Amino acid sequence: MNIEIAIKNACKELKENKISSPLLDSELLLSKVIKKDRKFILLNPDKELNQIDQKNFKDLIIRRSKGKPLAYLTGSKSFWKYDFKVNEKVLIPRPDTEIIIEQILDIYKNKSNINFLDVGIGSGCIALSILKEKKSFLGTGVDLSQDCINICRYNANKLGVSNRIKLLKSDVDNLIFRKYDLVVSNPPYIKKLDLNKLDKEVKNFGPKLALDGGLEGLSVTRKVIKKSSELIKIHGKLILEIGYDQREPVKKMLIENNFYVNRILKDFANNDRCIISTKKN
Repeated sequence: MNIEIAIKNACKELKENKISSPLLDSELLLSKVIKKDRKFILLNPDKELNQIDQKNFKDLIIRRSKGKPLAYLTGSKSFWKYDFKVNEKVLIPRPDTEIIIEQILDIYKNKSNINFLDVGIGSGCIALSILKEKKSFLGTGVDLSQDCINICRYNANKLGVSNRIKLLKSDVDNLIFRKYDLVVSNPPYIKKLDLNKLDKEVKNFGPKLALDGGLEGLSVTRKVIKKSSELIKIHGKLILEIGYDQREPVKKMLIENNFYVNRILKDFANNDRCIISTKKN
């Protein structure tokens, strides 16, 4: 079987299972199997595939047709300007979260040094992207999951910033020793009862620890805000990703914990997604 026929068969199967980008997914999965880039696949439709590659490709297509996200199958996800290793233990970075990177780079464009904390670091996509852009910044990342810490450490080494980030398997409540210029967090903010309403790719394959925000969807956010009021320097920033319907309760929590709300930014779907605040005193 050659590349063209393999792609055609795979595309048909994915289409039948209502996968939204069947051709692209097929090409990317075959790229992974034969260890060539997508350009090679497009330029070599007549190249024959050996039996092992055919079998491995078919296996990946079956798993993709059942809804397993492409990033978990390829083990990689592009975010900002970089590729991050991911697996089912970490949340797949989403384009909407790049809003946070844009804001941080803008806020600190004239700063050569800051010390920041990323709460719930996951794959490291936020913290490591910042460190790549700002060569003198120092970061600390905490996560409850040792798997997340391990993946973030791998990504930090790959991106060449491991000497500027400290990683701790810890709850944010355990941090007592540092005053940060900035705390950033993309906490779990889905209401427990809404987890079953999520898209099947997220619901069936995403890590629950990174999604479940408790009954109101705010239990982790509340904790991050309360603890950040102790960890952030006066006039330091707290930047949070929030759920589309959490603007008002999160603003209220911030004000109650001595923060001034600077602005709230919308995502690509025009939903409230990111809230920027400043520690008063």
